[in-house]
Amino acid sequence: MQFFGGSDISPSPPAPTASGNNAHMMYMFNRNGVCLFYREWNRPLWTLNAQQDHKLMFGLLFSLKSLTAKMDPTSAEKGNLGVPQLPGQGCSFHSFRTNTYKLSFMESPSGIKIILVTHPRTGDLREALKYIYNLYVDYVAKNPVYVPGTPIKSDLFNTNLDQYVRSIS
Repeated sequence: MQFFGGSDISPSPPAPTASGNNAHMMYMFNRNGVCLFYREWNRPLWTLNAQQDHKLMFGLLFSLKSLTAKMDPTSAEKGNLGVPQLPGQGCSFHSFRTNTYKLSFMESPSGIKIILVTHPRTGDLREALKYIYNLYVDYVAKNPVYVPGTPIKSDLFNTNLDQYVRSIS
């Protein structure tokens, strides 16, 4: 973290490389906050159990979506802070960056939320998140044996996701 005129408190992460260590982790939630998918590629520290981690991430998304919608200077009608917005309503955020990571976010019209945490120098990932959503549709949602709202266990989805994430990072 860097303060006004201060120095770095935490060290900067190593620069992105071509070897694919830029993607740290990915979450996928449904509209009810159930974590359908979690994958990590490069997460050196683990401080929470998985359930706490997923709840914390979903809570962060809920809060950021609510805050950005309420701060929208172009919207005349703003509900109470904390009231959920429908996808496409009001202002929304796509990413934020700290000195150690960048969080990119996309919500589909069906309420699927995809979060990709990467190196802070990673560029705009909106198109990449749309591609990942299309992988989800092709390999999970269209799968006749998949039960909506349950964790994703598709080997084809995992394989194609890993290949794609390595190519963008």
